[in-house]
Amino acid sequence: MRFEIVTLFPEFLETLKIGLLGKAIESGLVQIVAHNPRDYATDRHRSVDDAPYGGGDGMLMMPGPVIEALEALDAARGGPTHRVLLTPQGSRFDQATARRFSSLPSLTLVCGRYEGFDERIREEVHEEISLGDFVLLGGEIAALTIVEATARLVAGVLGNEGSAVEESHSAGRLEYPQYTRPAVFRGRAVPEILLSGNHAAIARWRRKESLRRTRTRRPDLFAKLELDKLDRKLIAELDAEAAAEVAEATAKAATANESVDDTPEPSES
Repeated sequence: MRFEIVTLFPEFLETLKIGLLGKAIESGLVQIVAHNPRDYATDRHRSVDDAPYGGGDGMLMMPGPVIEALEALDAARGGPTHRVLLTPQGSRFDQATARRFSSLPSLTLVCGRYEGFDERIREEVHEEISLGDFVLLGGEIAALTIVEATARLVAGVLGNEGSAVEESHSAGRLEYPQYTRPAVFRGRAVPEILLSGNHAAIARWRRKESLRRTRTRRPDLFAKLELDKLDRKLIAELDAEAAAEVAEATAKAATANESVDDTPEPSES
């Protein structure tokens, strides 16, 4: 898969050349190309930004250098690509978007700087994407995030392809708790079920804990889940466990209050 990054700071992309992604680049599974709009500036200062018409704070990315950079990439590639503008105004990036991007032969990410983009740049892209409701100094960090989240889903990039399936957000749920050696660390033991060797029971436990964690930590995700018969049964078990915990806590509190009430008052001397 080919990633094209339109950026004023191509040195940001050096961090992609390490770890599994670096190996994928070396093997040719992933190709990353940086293109600097400044190379298409027409004045002696190589300007890529200017003040907005009508006044206002900050500077805007000019349309000419960015659009000509995109056209140069089209010419070099010899075919169409999917263009994405990285902006706080875009749709929220998520695992489903990463999966969609990973099915494309090429993806072009346009990184902004300064106050924003000339509106005519927006007309040259297919969609706008945001990492969340906050503002960065530029789009490069967002581009790195999208490249890594997408590239790891490309066949062959991960050593264990199952890692891309059994993880948070892959099925709309958070991942279940995981443990490795030692079996006991500072008095905290690994759940016995994981040491049982019963793979069916382990799979059931993991699914239940995934539902528990999603409902507790991300109720927004939990509300969107399409639950099957087993999921509903596991949730009923979770509800029963929660009710039992509340009852136990209530009983302990009542016992503690009775102990306080039974304490004899000090006698007068």
